[in-house]
Amino acid sequence: MSGHEFESYFPESGGVDYADTSTNIDELTIGELRELASRYPQARSALLPMLHLVQSVDGRISPKGIEVCADILGISTAQVSGVATFYTMYHRRPAGKHHIGVCTTALCAVMGGDILLDEVGKKLGINEGETTPDGMFSLERVECNAACDFAPIMMVNWEFMDNMTPAKASDILDKLAAGREVRSTRGATITSLAEAERVLAGFDDGRADEGPAAGPASLVGLQIAQDQKWSAPKPEATK
Repeated sequence: MSGHEFESYFPESGGVDYADTSTNIDELTIGELRELASRYPQARSALLPMLHLVQSVDGRISPKGIEVCADILGISTAQVSGVATFYTMYHRRPAGKHHIGVCTTALCAVMGGDILLDEVGKKLGINEGETTPDGMFSLERVECNAACDFAPIMMVNWEFMDNMTPAKASDILDKLAAGREVRSTRGATITSLAEAERVLAGFDDGRADEGPAAGPASLVGLQIAQDQKWSAPKPEATK
């Protein structure tokens, strides 16, 4: 086979930036990383949440974060780096205070996701995978967010913004830039990517039940079933 058939379609994915050794990790962070490791029968199972905690502190997966995780878990830095560069939710470069994700998969694309991504990029003056010079926003093209009934979807710090249009997105970005309150369509009030990452690491912020968990579009089938008095078949009836 010719070599071009093995060309990467993700040339900018890259690895961790080891040239940037800056870090905010201190003894408190290290203590919390150890706490996460202690929650699991096999300590290395804590690596994913530990990396989210590193990201909450450093805004990215930093060389220091990799070293500390490896030391606590008793594994190599190569093993930690391999995991950190496999999952797209871990950033190799500093993300913004607010991380914007626009879905362009299947239904979201059909409903205008690509246009939405382009317009958000123009609004912020950046391309996908970049962060604004002031560090306020970063932008990412994301794969399916499992919210097709609310397409197109935009996420802010991993919180859902449903049925988006360029105008709605512009208004949200203006409010975030001005420090005004923004609420997720089906979730909590928007805080920051750092705080969201801390929750993903496993530290409860007490806001899990803030906002509705499901919207009308997700409940249509349930409502029809209730109106028609339908019920699931008994297990023995399916044999």
